[in-house]
Amino acid sequence: METKYQRLIDDNIQALFNSLKSRTSAEQLERIKAGYAFAYEAHKEQYRRSGEPYIIHPIAVATILAEELEMVDNTLIAAFLHDVVEDTPHTIEEIRDLFGDDVAKLVDAVTKRKKKKYQHSKQVDNYRQILESVHYDVRALLIKLADRLHNMRTLDSMAAAKQMKIAGETDYFYAPLANRLGLYHIKTELENLSFHYRCPGDYAKVEELLQQERADEREILEAFTQKIESILKQAGYDVRIEIRYRGPYSVWRKMKSAKSDIYHIDGKHYIRIIYASQPNISDKSLSLKIYSALTDFLKEKPCSVCNYIDTPKENGYQSFHVKLLNEQGGWEEIHISSESMVRNSRLGCAAERTETNLTTWLQKFRTILKEVADGNLDMEFMEGVTSTFYNDDIMVFTPKGRGIILPKGATALDFAFEIHSKVGEKAVYARINRKLMSLRTVLQRGDRVEIGTAEDAKPDREWLNHVSTFRAKRYLRSYFANLPRLPYERCEICQPLPEDEVIGYINDNGVKVLHKRDCPEVIRLASERGDSIVSATFDENPDFLYPVRLRIQGIDRYHLMSDLIDCITNELQLYMSSLRTENIDRIAICTIDFMVHSVSELKRVMDSISGIDGIDEVTQL
Repeated sequence: METKYQRLIDDNIQALFNSLKSRTSAEQLERIKAGYAFAYEAHKEQYRRSGEPYIIHPIAVATILAEELEMVDNTLIAAFLHDVVEDTPHTIEEIRDLFGDDVAKLVDAVTKRKKKKYQHSKQVDNYRQILESVHYDVRALLIKLADRLHNMRTLDSMAAAKQMKIAGETDYFYAPLANRLGLYHIKTELENLSFHYRCPGDYAKVEELLQQERADEREILEAFTQKIESILKQAGYDVRIEIRYRGPYSVWRKMKSAKSDIYHIDGKHYIRIIYASQPNISDKSLSLKIYSALTDFLKEKPCSVCNYIDTPKENGYQSFHVKLLNEQGGWEEIHISSESMVRNSRLGCAAERTETNLTTWLQKFRTILKEVADGNLDMEFMEGVTSTFYNDDIMVFTPKGRGIILPKGATALDFAFEIHSKVGEKAVYARINRKLMSLRTVLQRGDRVEIGTAEDAKPDREWLNHVSTFRAKRYLRSYFANLPRLPYERCEICQPLPEDEVIGYINDNGVKVLHKRDCPEVIRLASERGDSIVSATFDENPDFLYPVRLRIQGIDRYHLMSDLIDCITNELQLYMSSLRTENIDRIAICTIDFMVHSVSELKRVMDSISGIDGIDEVTQL
């Protein structure tokens, strides 16, 4: 090793060993030191792109795990060795012989598989391998996240294209994974580092504006927190108060979502009130007492309470949120949390490593991974990962009070598919807080949702534009992919129906497109690309319906609309998708959209409507 780096290496590793003395036995610490010694020797001839000895990286990864995630023992040994098999001649068998099966399995889980041919792509196969490691232990995921975090912290030495690749992976996969694991501080740092390298100009601009705003508001915030501290001290509560600033990426995302500038968005900071748990009172009760004490003196924003203690987020986050009015007339976001809630928010899935807690958490995580892994396409897999792992949660309720966690922005359709795929498939309407609403309605936290179904109902292709959960998207895509398909397409201009006189045109993609023989488009094509014109017939198929629109005009009279609707729905047994009417000087004009199988069926409909008393003209649009 170069002398100028040796002191840095020695200082860093000694600081790590010193911090572990109080948390490990002498025997455990000796095993950790042996793991470091093996890694030091394995990587001694290797250097990072920055010119640093490579061993600095494993030390940093182990330090993140030890100090930021409070890991010990085999996890730290595996962190030291996580690149040994991939980047040196040493093998998993050597590691197993020296450090045992547990360390070997962890190292194997985080070692990228070298293949001649990848099942999907090199990156996607790597993502799959990382996620599948949770079947062994969540510690493998933590090692990968610590590895990625240190790589992002030292990305300066990379070329711009390499920075974009690594930052893109981080934003699309690793930050969502950290979010799902409840590791808020890692998620936030990964997001901000990714934003910094992907969009350095935007990052610098947002960071500069935030720094200026924080300086401008410092005295106001300090005065408000002092007032909170005084209120709670007089009420007998011993708390500590923090002002927590959200990072550039979070603020930038809010700006994009709200289509607003930085000065017109809320939530750029929040005030956290932290208390120590007490033996004879629950954290919830203590949070409510603090909330009550504050709202005796400070105005509360109506409907601003979010009780994440009773209904934690999907990744386990707990706190009690409320917004209070400051003296300048602004609403301040307040988080009331116990010390254990703050610790759990930092450590996520690594916070309470009891057998029961880990088993419950891992089972839920594996269920989600199984659903995501069922997808066969690269983008479907990645979309499933990000939509499942990376959303702010809302909780809504069934009529019987069962809580359903959905991503923010989810619709009643997402709720229906979350209940059961058949409920989603047969869904017709929603009742949200007892009010009849469209299935496309975006749900809000705390909504009570009931889904109405019908046996003859079928999904609409438009639904794909109104669902956000992977479960709903996957089911709908599968449903539409398995529907029978015609071996040709219809011209979008003339829209022929079965039994029309048609002609075919073979387009550049080799697909036969049917046109009516009087269609201006096919006439033009025949004159320009006559060799692509082919004979064709368009026969009726009972599995396919086609949309049509009729314009109906007649003399208005009592029950005219009733007779018209009765003719279409009862006599002809047709489903109307749209009905629009207007009355101009006793002349009734009606436009109706519905579906038919063929030209003869359409003619039968038009003849039946023409026979209604008062109807003067029926034309197809």
